[in-house]
Amino acid sequence: MEIVVCIKQVPDTAKIEVDETTGTLKREGAEVKMNPFDLSAIETALQIREATGGTVWVISMGPQQAAQVLREAFMMGADRGVLLCDPRFAGADTLATSYTLALGIRKAVRNPQLIICGKQTTDGDTGQVGPEIAEFLQIPHVCNVSRLVEAREHALVLMIDLQEMLQKVQVECPCLITVEKDIFPPRLPSFRKREEARHKLIDVLGCSDLETDDPGCFGLQGSPTHVEKMFPPVVDKPREIWTGTGVDLAERLVERLQRMKLWLPRDH
Repeated sequence: MEIVVCIKQVPDTAKIEVDETTGTLKREGAEVKMNPFDLSAIETALQIREATGGTVWVISMGPQQAAQVLREAFMMGADRGVLLCDPRFAGADTLATSYTLALGIRKAVRNPQLIICGKQTTDGDTGQVGPEIAEFLQIPHVCNVSRLVEAREHALVLMIDLQEMLQKVQVECPCLITVEKDIFPPRLPSFRKREEARHKLIDVLGCSDLETDDPGCFGLQGSPTHVEKMFPPVVDKPREIWTGTGVDLAERLVERLQRMKLWLPRDH
């Protein structure tokens, strides 16, 4: 089975700068990490590969430094990596991003049986890219997968989280799924795989490598969403740090709760 995992490098801090002209994040020089939801997506792919066999691809769109997350995926056990890197991809919204990823998957992998995405990214939180990739590739998709019940060669049995209830579904391959963060605990990289990851080649594709009749669909130019304003959250809630023994802290907490009328003595 050819399995593709879409991963992303995201800021590792809330202290980010925003380009006032384009409304996009300034990623150059910022501390970065792999999107936490994508770690679970990689682990899901590895679990399915162990059950059915095949190859796990990882694909990411971003600047050259995004190759770092592909190598992290190699350390976990991924087989092949693809980086979509071109200045014309910059500033993409979810539609342009999913369009670019769909073309990249079609170009590099050709005929994937399964595409896995994390539920969302920590820098956008939209959860839209996965389903949009499926629509561009014209394959079925299942979102919010909380458990892998069974992996077969041409189908998956899944449990999906609908908030009010859990639903068990079967989906035929090829398909795309988005997974919850706690579907599997991500494995730690081994020393051997760390060494192997240093020498693995990453395929780099630019705009001219992708088969499309409309290069205007990439990046900022191909993004119908225009950000009016973007800013990091402001922490303005008062905070207190208490120190002391366990008994002192418990008494102080009870006193504070009583003063806030959130705690009443038992005899009341």
